[in-house]
Amino acid sequence: MDVDQLITFDRIAREGSFSRAALGLGLGQPAVSSRIQALEASLGGAVFRRGRRISLTALGEGFLPYARRVLRMLEEGTEAAERLRTGSRGRVRLGSLGSLAGGLVGPALARFVRARPEVECTLRSADHEFLIQLLLDGIVDLALVTWPCAEAAGAQLVPLLVLHEPVVLVAHPKHDVAKSRRLSQEGLARRARPLLRLRWWQNHHPEVTRLAQLSGTTVEVPMETARHLVSHGVGAGFFTRTYIADELSRGDLVEIRVRGLPRIFRDSALVKRARAVPLSIAAADLVRGIETEAKRLGLLP
Repeated sequence: MDVDQLITFDRIAREGSFSRAALGLGLGQPAVSSRIQALEASLGGAVFRRGRRISLTALGEGFLPYARRVLRMLEEGTEAAERLRTGSRGRVRLGSLGSLAGGLVGPALARFVRARPEVECTLRSADHEFLIQLLLDGIVDLALVTWPCAEAAGAQLVPLLVLHEPVVLVAHPKHDVAKSRRLSQEGLARRARPLLRLRWWQNHHPEVTRLAQLSGTTVEVPMETARHLVSHGVGAGFFTRTYIADELSRGDLVEIRVRGLPRIFRDSALVKRARAVPLSIAAADLVRGIETEAKRLGLLP
């Protein structure tokens, strides 16, 4: 058994296809098949069910976590050795909530790429749960997730930055709710038509849930869809400010004040795995860039 066999096994399991794995690894399909046959000979059984669709056997499912652990440890050891030799890893892998990927990460990453064009950068935008899995699987080194992390996985994470972000109610300037910039809660429920409910935290905020129930006309959609709807005059919704900052600054959307409604915030954090190797110089630079941008946006003290 060798590392190439484990890499190929992991890639096929992720891709669900021998041919796609071969393409991603830059190999011919016979070479990929040969590696898997050698791995199966070492394990004493098949790791994949062949057919129109590729799936893991019970043996393959049982072995996969250990194979990935070996690859992750080998990668971390190689990276640690490279840092000792050069002081830089040359690669940064970041995950981010979609609501922060543009307004916060975008400007920070732009400055970072201009300053370090030789560093390989990967940014993945996803929801909280998927980002946690990417982080624990070692697919990303850093992730911007909602905070605190309620899962047991939170004990395996170390926050590097904790952000405190306002959540604001917005609508199109010509929408009925925009005619009064400071509505009563009953007026909002009556005139929003509909009140869009967005999942910008792990669970809906209780105040937003209460208003949605009061409205009786709620529509639950992703933030990208909600931004499109309100930009075209359909409904009103509570958005994290960073996500719709450009639309507010251009006047495409307006913020609506609601009397008696406490200010709402969404906390998030830039985290890394607790047992991961120390950050590379390049990754630490990106963290500082995100911190600088967060301060500019008023998300940090």
